[in-house]
Amino acid sequence: MEHTASPSLNKSLSTLQLWGIAVGLVISGEYFGWSYGWASAGTLGFLVTASFVALMYATFIFSFTELTTAIPHAGGPFEYSRRAFGPTGGYLAGYATLVEFVFAPPAIALAIGAYLNVQFPALSPKLAAVGAYAAFMALNIVGVQIAATFELFITLLAIFELLVFMGVVAPGFSIAHFVKGGWAGQDGFSAAAVPGMFAAIPFAIWFFLAIEGVAMAAEEAKNPRRSIPIAYVAGILTLVVLAAGVMVFAGGAGDWAQLANINDPLPQAMKLIVGAQSGWLHMLVWLGLFGLIASFHGIILGYSRQIYALARAGVLPGVLGRVHPRFHTPHWAILAGGVVGIAAIFSDELITFGGQTLTANIVTMSVFGAIVMYIVSMASLFKLRRTEPGLERPFRAPMFPAFPAFALAAALVCLATMFYYNRLVGALFVVLGLLGYAWFTFATRRRTVSVPAKAASA
Repeated sequence: MEHTASPSLNKSLSTLQLWGIAVGLVISGEYFGWSYGWASAGTLGFLVTASFVALMYATFIFSFTELTTAIPHAGGPFEYSRRAFGPTGGYLAGYATLVEFVFAPPAIALAIGAYLNVQFPALSPKLAAVGAYAAFMALNIVGVQIAATFELFITLLAIFELLVFMGVVAPGFSIAHFVKGGWAGQDGFSAAAVPGMFAAIPFAIWFFLAIEGVAMAAEEAKNPRRSIPIAYVAGILTLVVLAAGVMVFAGGAGDWAQLANINDPLPQAMKLIVGAQSGWLHMLVWLGLFGLIASFHGIILGYSRQIYALARAGVLPGVLGRVHPRFHTPHWAILAGGVVGIAAIFSDELITFGGQTLTANIVTMSVFGAIVMYIVSMASLFKLRRTEPGLERPFRAPMFPAFPAFALAAALVCLATMFYYNRLVGALFVVLGLLGYAWFTFATRRRTVSVPAKAASA
């Protein structure tokens, strides 16, 4: 029988483009989402929570990079965990990563709609979000080189805009504003502030969520073993500096409580300093879209590669593992993730519960996926160190086993805390995972039965 080679992914991404993807995947977290943490923890309490989460991410990224460079595969965590723990481990990591990357874009799309609504009050934020999906799914389908170049350009603009925000609000910054009621509404620390600090963990994670998505571009990097470590380390350092600056300057601009439950905290913080009619404010709204677009665009790239890898491995329907013959991109995977995201945008009655907004619950769902994936990935690192000591590791986790052990322990604390404070969203995450595992088991058995039957008839 004659076989025709199917199209494959292009190896075309440079180190700079990978850094742009690393920062771009996350940078919307500096524009919105994190401020929901102020509602429960206050500014000072959330500062403590964010510092703990930043340390978790730093140790995680240094450890995760070992896996990414040793096994440069589009499936990322799915492939690492499958290699360490077999099909069930691979499924758990793949499901968690899929939830993280499929549920993050609708939250970002809603924020894009909120920013546009500031300029055009008659424009529905949800319709604007759908328009964003249509535009950036199309851009991702056209080609990874075009998508990555656009991602780098838009990320640089987003960083510039965050620096502009800090510079504009700096003259009106007051430490008194930042610390007033900074411990869950109280001026002084007490034990009563601690539960709010734990409850704020998902929104601190939102500052850094999805940086690990660079792993999904590993098959498309020119030299993944050299460029991915550079992209990861430079990326996490960039994001820590930006997150600290944005949080402190926004909190010191005025009454931070006004910013705690909204999707556009930066324009509203700037409004407290320069007024509603200032040209600076309008510039921030327009340029602030760049940060949201950078993450939205980058995460579409990430979720499509995860869906593609899972389909290629037989976990998802095979059609999702096809590559476009002309553009060499997983076009069906891009569209499938978009369908789920758009459904989430219009699922108010299903996802708006527990006293939180639709955006807050979507953020929390995405974070559940991320934390489970971090736990399985760190466990995979320890397992592979023991079972495959001879595996070529171009980058080895520094301070092993301390770094991955801290990342693993911190992620377990985050997961337990999130289930305690977000039981309904946590239950939804578990139920979807069990349904997916039932499908995975059925599909695996069907393949196992069909392969010998085909062999017998050959």
